[in-house]
Amino acid sequence: MSPERNRDPERVVYRWNRIFTALAAEPRRQVVDALMDVEDGGYVSLPNAADNHHLPDDPTELRVQLHHQHLPLLEASEFVEWQRDPFRAYRGPRFEEIEAVLEALYANAADIPDQLVHSCRSLERHQNGHNGDSTSMSD
Repeated sequence: MSPERNRDPERVVYRWNRIFTALAAEPRRQVVDALMDVEDGGYVSLPNAADNHHLPDDPTELRVQLHHQHLPLLEASEFVEWQRDPFRAYRGPRFEEIEAVLEALYANAADIPDQLVHSCRSLERHQNGHNGDSTSMSD
């Protein structure tokens, strides 16, 4: 990133807004979280990576929502790239921005109130000191 872009307050606010918008929906958080566990060039299978096993989701409906809403939003911010067949997601060129926010959150998982952790798969995992996600795969 060039020094000029770092000094542009409007650009910084814009990037923060994009990160929080991207993290505002559970399926998007799940996709980003799953991608944190794969190396560059790796991928996660969809819709599995977006599923929160604590919530009763219809896999067909989740697939449609990912295709038409969640993945295009993540892709527009360059956090994620994805393909339809096979249905999977990769890290985008700006993935490190959203990853840094979740890493900071996970590093402080023990300080997050229980009512925000219970049934949140990724926070539960980090609060209990576990890492890894079985939905992640690598080429």
